Amino acid sequence: MIELYNGASSALFDVVMAPFGHRFPLFDLLLWPVLMGIGALQVYKYVSNQKAIARVKSQISMRLLEIRLFSHDILQVLRSTGGILLRNGLYLGHNLLPLAVMIVPITALMVQLVAHYAYAPSPAGAVELLRVELDPRAGVSSRDVSLELPAGVALDAPGVRTADGQVFWRLRAEREGDHVLKVAVGGETYEKAWAVGGDPRKVPVKRLRSWEALLYPGEPALPAAGPLRSLELAAHTRPLRFLPEGEVGILLWTLVLSLVAGFSLKGLFGVTI
Repeated sequence: MIELYNGASSALFDVVMAPFGHRFPLFDLLLWPVLMGIGALQVYKYVSNQKAIARVKSQISMRLLEIRLFSHDILQVLRSTGGILLRNGLYLGHNLLPLAVMIVPITALMVQLVAHYAYAPSPAGAVELLRVELDPRAGVSSRDVSLELPAGVALDAPGVRTADGQVFWRLRAEREGDHVLKVAVGGETYEKAWAVGGDPRKVPVKRLRSWEALLYPGEPALPAAGPLRSLELAAHTRPLRFLPEGEVGILLWTLVLSLVAGFSLKGLFGVTI
């Protein structure tokens, strides 16, 4: 199910994102957050109870005015404060349904923006650490894990195996390209992509399983019943000049810009938030 979701999400966004190439991140990192804010307004307009939200906000304003007018009356202030807390709860309740409708598309958009623009390919000549984590319930030893390298990638140091089911290989990128590393374990072979040099592009970082794989759509999720829990390579943060960089930077930028766009345009679209 996770692999199907990630595959569908990537199939869509890999087509519509970066229409001018990945060299121009500013276009997508301005356009998509604004569209996300506009889309959220449409969901609020047609899914939420707009009249009830307006009524509750008006009642909260009235209670605030009561506190200001009757500040000398402690009992009235307490009653008005209780009314505000009650109506804040109602207000939050009216927001639950539109939030539930928006959570899936918003999450998909944000993780795709991260996948496309948070990371840069490793430079040629770079030395990176490949980390393989085994599932202890699979009954597979780290001694049973082997690595096959493609042309253009060399082993920089022998593998290190730990008692808790992890294996580390230090690898050196000898030439540019989208290399495929092959990890064999339990009679199965699992692939891990490594982007080295070349133009900016969508860079795969981790292969995970379970719900965590939803956050890294650059590669297919690992099989839920397989012996591997993760395949990871160190990521290089892509510099974006005037914009926040890395996973957290892009997520915060997208969230803040979409909120600014939504609140700025709510009057134009006739939406009460």
